[in-house]
Amino acid sequence: MDSTKRRFFAPCPHGLEGVLEGELHSLGVSTTTKTEGGVSFSAPWSTMYWVNLNTHIASRVLWEVGQSPYRTEHDVYNAAYALAWPDWFTPAQTIKVKVSARRCPLPSLDFLTLRIKDAICDKFAAGKQRRPSVDTERPNIRLDAFLDQSTVTFYVDTSGEPLFKRGHRVGSVEAPLRENLAAGILRLAGWSANDVLLDPMCGSGTIPLEAAFMARQIAPGISRNFSFERFLVHDAQRWDHLREAARAKQVAQAPAAIYASDRDPAMVKVAQRMFQGAGVAIDVRLKQSNILDLEAPTDKGVMVINPPYGVRLSRSDELESFYPKLGDWLKQRFAGWRAYVLTGDARLSKLIGLTPSKRIPLFNGALECRVYEFVIVQGGARRRLRPTNQA
Repeated sequence: MDSTKRRFFAPCPHGLEGVLEGELHSLGVSTTTKTEGGVSFSAPWSTMYWVNLNTHIASRVLWEVGQSPYRTEHDVYNAAYALAWPDWFTPAQTIKVKVSARRCPLPSLDFLTLRIKDAICDKFAAGKQRRPSVDTERPNIRLDAFLDQSTVTFYVDTSGEPLFKRGHRVGSVEAPLRENLAAGILRLAGWSANDVLLDPMCGSGTIPLEAAFMARQIAPGISRNFSFERFLVHDAQRWDHLREAARAKQVAQAPAAIYASDRDPAMVKVAQRMFQGAGVAIDVRLKQSNILDLEAPTDKGVMVINPPYGVRLSRSDELESFYPKLGDWLKQRFAGWRAYVLTGDARLSKLIGLTPSKRIPLFNGALECRVYEFVIVQGGARRRLRPTNQA
């Protein structure tokens, strides 16, 4: 199965499609097509393993198993029935069918979901096998169907749990920022492992953790399981080999310092436990501090901030007074730095007192946000104007 190219689709947060396409190229995927909400690609089966293991940006990797024109619900049933489901998983495994659509003329996605589930189960029954059971909470096998105006496409989910679930989150702490969005912001910021990084409002530590993974070349999926391990077509030997190859790429320490802080001591403890559990505590210099009390740890670096923006943690009037203070703090203490602020609060760009050099649209779940880039040259920059022989 390994040499044959298969078709896959990797969804990602809206606004990160270009970043994901670049990442897929770096992972050895040459044939890609960027669409709204993700990237489709053609690659051998083992490349799908490698992408699941190493992607920082994709939410899942879906294996395209069939595509067919349709006009009625019965056409969709027939298209689903025609596929070789018993070749890919056993009836002992539980399934969940998810249907999504864009401009689909049929009236009920719920009814379509039921018809596709019936077609899959009927296919097993026709082969004298028992019908698979449905488990909508924790299925063994997740099946997706996507319908546009005239075509239905069927997918088998190779990932299982969403790929942003790296396996390191502590307890039931719900991060306001998913791991793949944090990684995407770092990529949009142009941060590399040789740049000093500061996250002064780190919360539970999602951004510094992703940075440490990138800097140490730790595969994000190295500590978790994947749905493809349950497939009848799974190549366990090849998978073990690729996991070992990923482990061999890890480096012992991040080449540049990663600084993180938060004013909430409880969140700092959560972040510390997460860094320790992920094996990167030596890479992140973590402390409890109010953001406005911090000094720049080096002459230049990259700062990434995900401040509260009204929908969580803070009142609107508090933010209105905070943004100008944030701008003054950046000007006075961080000349030579680039700062990237993710916010869903449109007032930030008006109140911060700095002119953004970039405004990048990005969605945090359903919430439309912007990443603002600020190149800090004001304030402390004047103190550096002294005779020098350096270029």
